[in-house]
Amino acid sequence: MKNRKQRVELIVDLIRTKCISSQEELSKMLTDQGFNVTQATLSRDLKLLKISKVPTDNGTYMYILPDSNSLKDKILSSGQIAMNANYQSGFVSLQISGNIAVIKTRNGYAAGLAYDIDMSNAPEIVGTIPGSDTLFAVLRDDITKEQALEVLGRLLPLEQKIPQF
Repeated sequence: MKNRKQRVELIVDLIRTKCISSQEELSKMLTDQGFNVTQATLSRDLKLLKISKVPTDNGTYMYILPDSNSLKDKILSSGQIAMNANYQSGFVSLQISGNIAVIKTRNGYAAGLAYDIDMSNAPEIVGTIPGSDTLFAVLRDDITKEQALEVLGRLLPLEQKIPQF
């Protein structure tokens, strides 16, 4: 009989690499790998791992790991939605004032986008402060608007709506 540690490691690997929408689907994958688990055991494992279920564009759900920055890649690679950076990030517009970038998003997207920006570890960005539909990215004092646009252009679909300075 395989042990719990191996089962939990497999669950993490499966959720990290596949779009799994239900406990039944995950249970079948575990069974295929030699782990026969009850629904209650699987539910406890998912709770222990703090795994969340998030909606997809096609009306289904999928599991994600906490602190996972691969959700966009996972959804795109599954073919569930077309590649559309504006949809993925919720990005609406960008304005830069001094060393603050004010980024407008669709309602509810600011925290996720702030997380993506923070996780990029861009040295030009000191940190972010998200709200519901707006986030502030604090830039280093010595960063010009051009440099800010360059670094944010790697993280945002800036070919979209950007106000003129």
